[in-house]
Amino acid sequence: MGILPVSEGASWNTSFGGPTTGSGPLSGPWYSTHKTQLLGVLLAAASNFLISVSLNIQKCAHLRLACQAEPKPYYRSKLWWCGITLLGLGEAGNFTAYGFAPIALVAPLGCVSVIGSAFISVLFLKKTMRAADILGGTLTVTGTYLLVTFAPNVPQELTARRVQNYLVSWPFLVYLILEIIIFCLLLYFYKRKAVKHIVVLLMMVALLASLTVIAVKAVASMMTLSAKGKMQLTYPVFYIMIVLMATSCAFQVKFLNQATHLYKVTAVVPINFVFFTTSAIISGVVFYREFQSAALLSVFMFLFGCLLSFLGVFIIARNKKEEHLQIPFIDYGHIPGQKLTGKIQPDSHSSRYGTLNNEDDLVKSQS
Repeated sequence: MGILPVSEGASWNTSFGGPTTGSGPLSGPWYSTHKTQLLGVLLAAASNFLISVSLNIQKCAHLRLACQAEPKPYYRSKLWWCGITLLGLGEAGNFTAYGFAPIALVAPLGCVSVIGSAFISVLFLKKTMRAADILGGTLTVTGTYLLVTFAPNVPQELTARRVQNYLVSWPFLVYLILEIIIFCLLLYFYKRKAVKHIVVLLMMVALLASLTVIAVKAVASMMTLSAKGKMQLTYPVFYIMIVLMATSCAFQVKFLNQATHLYKVTAVVPINFVFFTTSAIISGVVFYREFQSAALLSVFMFLFGCLLSFLGVFIIARNKKEEHLQIPFIDYGHIPGQKLTGKIQPDSHSSRYGTLNNEDDLVKSQS
């Protein structure tokens, strides 16, 4: 092995961050510029993976309780509380990640939770690994790599005064007016016309989510700056954002619960992920101007990464069977007024599933 010529050594230092100042992916200037954003990426990815672990732990707790001879309430299960604790830590990590990285980068990383849940369920819940899981996971990981690589770098400090200026900027005001009009139209069809299609419900969730992520990033960024010694908590806009965050999040939960009640989770999860991510990216572009100085190629590759992630999540959730507890009947022999032991609507698709049959109905059915 000979000694590298001076030109080759300089090239090596430039590309891999040697002593010479370079602009490669591992060089000093690149790391100093992107280290805050990199921290946000790692925090968001780890938090979403933790959320997927917590959801599988809770599911495991419910399955164990259902198999017991005398099931106890789920809130008395230590395993269930372990899952809830991990869920809280994951959501707190996601919240903190918005203080270090752009919305356009943190929001799409929710796909990590979908991938993690699919593969953890295979390892711990003994589910069968499907070819769709492998293909969807590959597409999602590829899309995530493109998202992280070509996401906008926004190194500016998000102070309270800057948030105030963004709130009264004309692009955001136009965006807010359009969003309110669309939301009111959807709410009219939902309330007055009883249109409860999955797209209507999840569109309302997405519109509210766009306001939530704006508020979450503002609150997280101001808290991060305050922790560094630049106090931002004395500004009224900080508390306005907290109220906006709490209110929009509460209504999101309401409509999302309605969607999961009316439709299968396997249909709600991918559509909600696409709608939420799209609305979050648009809100980041409009409010925080995250792609203001981005190159056209970077924007294209970022959108292509989003498309791959969306496709991967849809493939993972497609044709995924929902599990039902294998308990076709309930013993009501000890219930006062009931003398028989039989099945209570074993057909889970019946409109009266879970209701007690009257004695008259039993007599009629026997005759």
